[in-house]
Amino acid sequence: MPAHLLQEEISSSYTTTTTITAPPSRILQNGGCKLEKPSPYLEEDIRPEMKDDIYDPSYKDPEGPRPKLQYVWRNIILMSLLHLGALYGIILVPTCKVYTWIWGFFYYVISALGITAGAHRLWSHRTYKARLPLRFFLIIANTMAFQNDVFEWARDHRAHHKFSETDADPHNSRRGFFFSHVGWLLVRKHPAVKEKGGLLDLSDLKAEKLVMFQRRYYKPGILLMCFILPTLVPWYFWGETFIHSLCVATFLRYAIVLNATWLVNSAAHLYGYRPYDTTISPRENILVSLGAVGEGFHNYHHSFPYDYSASEYRWHINFTTFFIDCMAFLGLAYDRKKVSKAAILARVKRTGDGSYKSG
Repeated sequence: MPAHLLQEEISSSYTTTTTITAPPSRILQNGGCKLEKPSPYLEEDIRPEMKDDIYDPSYKDPEGPRPKLQYVWRNIILMSLLHLGALYGIILVPTCKVYTWIWGFFYYVISALGITAGAHRLWSHRTYKARLPLRFFLIIANTMAFQNDVFEWARDHRAHHKFSETDADPHNSRRGFFFSHVGWLLVRKHPAVKEKGGLLDLSDLKAEKLVMFQRRYYKPGILLMCFILPTLVPWYFWGETFIHSLCVATFLRYAIVLNATWLVNSAAHLYGYRPYDTTISPRENILVSLGAVGEGFHNYHHSFPYDYSASEYRWHINFTTFFIDCMAFLGLAYDRKKVSKAAILARVKRTGDGSYKSG
């Protein structure tokens, strides 16, 4: 079966898909006059249960200098050691057993899905719903990724969307590539991040037992799933040396997953096209999508954060969407929200940069 027909089959069968369309512009009564006031950031979103990931253009940073940076030396030392181990892992790659390469790649893909399909599209944005077996798989995969527990990841990510490119954005790209890539993890959070993040509605996350269970046992969980298991499996099952297992399957693999995710915050906010909305910073960056299994269509995603595909084109350089569609085919994912073509074209016409190509 041709790939495009298979995509349509899996995308439309065995589950429901909510198509989000752009309603008419809101009409405000002003005496006897009618004033049209379209809201480019709110009008297409029909999720009644979620509003805290929608960009708030009214929020501006207060005037005055930023507080002095407070370095978190523990994080600086640990990140430095991790990347030194990963660099040594690159040297060891040619002498690894083939099974170790396969194991490292497998672990990379699964842990990446724990971020993209799990913490991001399911729990941060509620773009689709997942049954218990899939939620369990994603919470395990997310623990393998070790990028903070789902509760904290989703809280910071909702703040990132709502207060994007301000000091209330945890990885504000206006503070430069390094800060938005990794620097934000090496310093104390700006007071605005804590203040605004504390005002977000996180009741959906608090009500989910799996999310709160992971948060409660996160430290032993990441020690086992991110470090011990990926190191011991190659060493025990096919006789890989311990140093190869540690530096390649664990340190190198973990560093690649981290940097692929970080590039969404840095490169995809600084380099690329803005076919959907020039009033926001995020860009379409194909290279980021390749590394982050589909998360590089960032101008689209920030324009329509409630689309489960995080892209207009579904499977195009988007393994995460393929995975979610496969789970829907199996009946494990459902209520996938997808923005209509009419809503997309309306946004392109209103705020795009002219680079849009229909596909």
